[in-house]
Amino acid sequence: MSTKTLKTTYYITTGLITALMLMSAGMYFLKHDDAVIVFNNLGYPTYIIYPLAVAKTLGLIVIWTRKSNTLKEWAYAGFFFDLVLATTTHYMLADNGYLLTAAGAVIVLISYVAQKKAFVNAS
Repeated sequence: MSTKTLKTTYYITTGLITALMLMSAGMYFLKHDDAVIVFNNLGYPTYIIYPLAVAKTLGLIVIWTRKSNTLKEWAYAGFFFDLVLATTTHYMLADNGYLLTAAGAVIVLISYVAQKKAFVNAS
Protein backbone atom coordinates (compact mmCIF):
# COMPACT_ATOMS: atom_id res chain seq x y z
CA MET A 1 0.00 0.00 0.00
CA SER A 2 1.30 3.45 -0.85
CA THR A 3 2.09 6.01 1.82
CA LYS A 4 -0.67 8.26 0.46
CA THR A 5 -3.25 5.46 0.81
CA LEU A 6 -2.02 4.66 4.31
CA LYS A 7 -2.25 8.31 5.37
CA THR A 8 -5.76 8.60 3.90
CA THR A 9 -6.78 5.44 5.75
CA TYR A 10 -5.26 6.84 8.93
CA TYR A 11 -7.08 10.17 8.68
CA ILE A 12 -10.44 8.58 7.87
CA THR A 13 -10.28 5.96 10.63
CA THR A 14 -8.88 8.42 13.17
CA GLY A 15 -11.67 10.83 12.26
CA LEU A 16 -14.21 8.07 12.94
CA ILE A 17 -12.55 7.29 16.28
CA THR A 18 -12.63 10.99 17.11
CA ALA A 19 -16.35 11.22 16.36
CA LEU A 20 -17.09 8.13 18.46
CA MET A 21 -15.00 9.23 21.43
CA LEU A 22 -16.20 12.85 21.35
CA MET A 23 -19.83 11.70 21.27
CA SER A 24 -19.12 9.44 24.21
CA ALA A 25 -17.17 12.02 26.23
CA GLY A 26 -19.70 14.70 25.32
CA MET A 27 -22.51 12.57 26.69
CA TYR A 28 -20.53 12.00 29.88
CA PHE A 29 -19.98 15.74 30.38
CA LEU A 30 -23.19 17.24 28.99
CA LYS A 31 -25.74 14.55 29.85
CA HIS A 32 -24.25 13.23 33.05
CA ASP A 33 -27.61 12.08 34.47
CA ASP A 34 -28.25 9.99 31.34
CA ALA A 35 -24.72 8.59 31.53
CA VAL A 36 -25.33 7.57 35.16
CA ILE A 37 -28.41 5.61 34.09
CA VAL A 38 -26.50 3.88 31.29
CA PHE A 39 -23.56 3.02 33.56
CA ASN A 40 -25.91 1.66 36.22
CA ASN A 41 -27.71 -0.47 33.62
CA LEU A 42 -24.38 -1.80 32.38
CA GLY A 43 -23.21 -2.55 35.92
CA TYR A 44 -20.32 -0.06 35.90
CA PRO A 45 -19.53 2.31 38.78
CA THR A 46 -20.65 5.84 38.05
CA TYR A 47 -17.59 7.48 39.61
CA ILE A 48 -15.57 6.62 36.49
CA ILE A 49 -17.74 8.72 34.15
CA TYR A 50 -15.80 11.99 34.40
CA PRO A 51 -12.32 10.41 34.48
CA LEU A 52 -13.24 8.30 31.45
CA ALA A 53 -14.45 11.38 29.57
CA VAL A 54 -11.21 13.21 30.37
CA ALA A 55 -9.11 10.18 29.36
CA LYS A 56 -10.94 9.88 26.03
CA THR A 57 -10.44 13.57 25.31
CA LEU A 58 -6.75 13.49 26.23
CA GLY A 59 -6.28 10.29 24.22
CA LEU A 60 -7.60 12.03 21.11
CA ILE A 61 -5.24 14.94 21.64
CA VAL A 62 -2.29 12.58 22.01
CA ILE A 63 -3.18 10.60 18.89
CA TRP A 64 -3.74 13.65 16.70
CA THR A 65 -0.63 15.53 17.81
CA ARG A 66 1.65 12.45 17.58
CA LYS A 67 4.18 14.14 19.91
CA SER A 68 4.91 11.15 22.14
CA ASN A 69 5.07 7.62 20.79
CA THR A 70 4.67 6.15 24.27
CA LEU A 71 1.56 8.18 25.07
CA LYS A 72 0.17 7.44 21.61
CA GLU A 73 0.58 3.70 22.22
CA TRP A 74 -1.22 4.05 25.56
CA ALA A 75 -4.03 6.06 23.98
CA TYR A 76 -4.61 3.46 21.27
CA ALA A 77 -4.49 0.67 23.85
CA GLY A 78 -6.94 2.55 26.09
CA PHE A 79 -9.40 3.10 23.24
CA PHE A 80 -9.11 -0.54 22.15
CA PHE A 81 -9.66 -1.95 25.65
CA ASP A 82 -12.50 0.50 26.32
CA LEU A 83 -14.26 -0.64 23.14
CA VAL A 84 -13.58 -4.35 23.68
CA LEU A 85 -14.97 -4.16 27.22
CA ALA A 86 -17.97 -2.16 26.01
CA THR A 87 -18.56 -4.73 23.25
CA THR A 88 -18.47 -7.58 25.75
CA THR A 89 -20.81 -5.80 28.13
CA HIS A 90 -23.34 -4.91 25.43
CA TYR A 91 -23.18 -8.42 24.00
CA MET A 92 -23.78 -10.02 27.40
CA LEU A 93 -26.78 -7.72 27.93
CA ALA A 94 -28.04 -8.52 24.40
CA ASP A 95 -28.81 -4.87 23.70
CA ASN A 96 -27.26 -4.64 20.19
CA GLY A 97 -24.90 -1.88 21.34
CA TYR A 98 -22.09 -4.32 20.71
CA LEU A 99 -22.24 -3.75 16.94
CA LEU A 100 -21.08 -0.13 17.16
CA THR A 101 -18.46 -0.81 19.81
CA ALA A 102 -17.07 -3.84 17.94
CA ALA A 103 -16.83 -1.75 14.77
CA GLY A 104 -15.08 0.93 16.82
CA ALA A 105 -12.50 -1.58 18.09
CA VAL A 106 -11.76 -2.68 14.52
CA ILE A 107 -11.46 0.94 13.39
CA VAL A 108 -9.01 1.63 16.24
CA LEU A 109 -6.87 -1.28 15.06
CA ILE A 110 -6.95 -0.07 11.45
CA SER A 111 -5.99 3.47 12.51
CA TYR A 112 -3.15 2.13 14.65
CA VAL A 113 -1.71 -0.03 11.87
CA ALA A 114 -2.10 2.72 9.27
CA GLN A 115 -0.31 5.32 11.41
CA LYS A 116 2.47 2.86 12.20
CA LYS A 117 3.07 2.14 8.52
CA ALA A 118 2.50 5.65 7.20
CA PHE A 119 4.28 7.75 9.82
CA VAL A 120 6.55 5.63 12.02
CA ASN A 121 8.04 3.36 9.36
CA ALA A 122 8.21 6.17 6.81
CA SER A 123 10.49 8.25 9.06
